[in-house]
Amino acid sequence: MDLGLMGRRALVTASSGGIGAQVVRRLVDEGCAVLVHGRDPVRTSEVAQQLRAAGGTVDIVLGDLADADDAGKVAKQAHAWGVEVLVNNAGPFVEHDWETAEPSTWLEAMNGNVVSAVRMIRALVPPMRERGWGRVINVGSRAATTPLPNMVDYSAAKAAVVNMTTSLAQHLAGSGITANTVSPGVIVTDGMRRMFQDGAPARGWPQQWSQLEPRVVAEYAPNPTGRLGTGEDIAAAVAFLASPLASYINGINLRIDGGITSVP
Repeated sequence: MDLGLMGRRALVTASSGGIGAQVVRRLVDEGCAVLVHGRDPVRTSEVAQQLRAAGGTVDIVLGDLADADDAGKVAKQAHAWGVEVLVNNAGPFVEHDWETAEPSTWLEAMNGNVVSAVRMIRALVPPMRERGWGRVINVGSRAATTPLPNMVDYSAAKAAVVNMTTSLAQHLAGSGITANTVSPGVIVTDGMRRMFQDGAPARGWPQQWSQLEPRVVAEYAPNPTGRLGTGEDIAAAVAFLASPLASYINGINLRIDGGITSVP
């Protein structure tokens, strides 16, 4: 299916690996010119080179979006790139429960997940308004709806992402810009594999991923679909929401979690 994204210009934050890298690959496949963002110049350049080798129009932008000065530089380059599709994927998390989450860690979670996205939105939505077309897609988490007891600050921050996205959609009424949230469930990434493999001995689980993955599905993330998610699952949803075909989808939180979240 042609999503009608040929020639559109996109920024995907935190796209030097993980879910973000899969999203930029999908957008390039759909004909988008993509700005790959990261903090590590080597990793970011590697992703860009792979996309260029596949025929994509790609550039890179470096900076820590949790830092106001860095974020300003990223926004300036993205503005010059002519971004029409903004995917706020950056969202750091650290495991904290109510005993270990200090007030400073709550502030860090809000800055990294919410304020970082706000910085990009405030910089890049005005030119979208001028063009009369744009897409803002914020990456949330299943934790926004079903808070995780070992990620209390992260869960609250992702709930704020969902809330602000709905507010943004209302604010942009009649502008030709839509704003939506995509909330992944348990998604297989290199970092996720390492996390479970490192913790496997304490649980009495095998460390080899082919044996560990079924245990993760059965005991950590049981869901009606019967498998863990992939970056491609998220990328497909992002690409559709970015497209003109999704022009009547606005202000939603699309949970891509295999059905693990049972609330409406």
